[in-house]
Amino acid sequence: MVVPNPIPQRIECLDILRGFALLGMFVVHFHMQSTEPGGLDDMVRVLVWRLVESKAHGTFSLLFGAGFAIQLRRAEAQGRPFAGLYLRRLAVLALFGFVAHAFFGYNVLLGYAVWALPLLLIRKWSTRALLVTAVVSAASVVLYSTATTWLSCHLRPECVAAAAEARRAERIAVNDALTAAEMQASYLVLLGARIRHMAWFYTQPFFVMPGGTLALFIAGLLFVRHHFFDDARAHSRLLGGIAALGVVSWALDNWLLPTSLGLLRDQWLTFTYVSGGLLLLAYRPDLSVRLRPVAAAGRMALTNYLLQIATLDLLFSGYAIGLGKIRPVVGFAAALACFGAEAAFSTIWLRHFQFGPAEWLWRSLAYGQRQPMRRLSLSPASETLSA
Repeated sequence: MVVPNPIPQRIECLDILRGFALLGMFVVHFHMQSTEPGGLDDMVRVLVWRLVESKAHGTFSLLFGAGFAIQLRRAEAQGRPFAGLYLRRLAVLALFGFVAHAFFGYNVLLGYAVWALPLLLIRKWSTRALLVTAVVSAASVVLYSTATTWLSCHLRPECVAAAAEARRAERIAVNDALTAAEMQASYLVLLGARIRHMAWFYTQPFFVMPGGTLALFIAGLLFVRHHFFDDARAHSRLLGGIAALGVVSWALDNWLLPTSLGLLRDQWLTFTYVSGGLLLLAYRPDLSVRLRPVAAAGRMALTNYLLQIATLDLLFSGYAIGLGKIRPVVGFAAALACFGAEAAFSTIWLRHFQFGPAEWLWRSLAYGQRQPMRRLSLSPASETLSA
């Protein structure tokens, strides 16, 4: 049995950024249920596509890597073993990920549990080695696609083409079956379809490609290693350069260089959001007070993410409310309203408890013993969960 860590000081900017990433995920998920737009709806669709889609997930990924690095730094400072606890935390996260995918249809958490494993192996590598690894990771999907295309041209192309066609037919069949089940009134039918979809999904080549996820995990690790979260003002020039790089990559990928081996992609606008957010909070510390509800939501990120996907499943699946498609403007307004409700819930909850419900369960299972839930006599701003 492992003795739990004492509750350390929070890095508030991390919670605020995580809260905004949750909002972005809500916007994207509602947008996925939107109809073909027109007029104002068209503007909303374009803005969500250009500015939020893939960037909210990217921000979560970067902050996940940062959370790993913060845990590592605290463990080393206290002279405590790290690897065993970290592996148990990932095992519990994988369990959450299975539940999220099987019961609600969202696969992000299980992918995080898988691609967080390499961080343990590379955590002490030099910054240069980590940057090279991040570049290779970002390019992995395109490199795989290029390699398979080359093979199809040089090694019995008719056989390779037939195999590719079989995979495409299987993908269409599995996804069509899932879509049909989502319209059914039976949750058990949908659950079965999701489990079959998972059996297909986790054996596909794209799942074993680290892609942008590991690259952003590494970026988060480096942000912590170089103290960007601790003192953004001391690194204002570098953070400004990273923010500018994100904008340039976003613009090039969208309008000038649509194929760049995955190295220049619009998802790198994530760097602009995180770097810009750190600088804004560093130079305007008063904003941290105003954004405490957002920070509260970010502090309970796992709980709020699970609530988010459960809400979406109930709203749009045939076994429950079954709303079907909605206008992009309506979806955007609904996302704001739902996030506002989560922020209010999180603020009230954290007045009484140290952790969100899912965070408490995660921590308790990782340590192998029930953790205290009630809030200590500290102010909410000074408490944390070590994740």
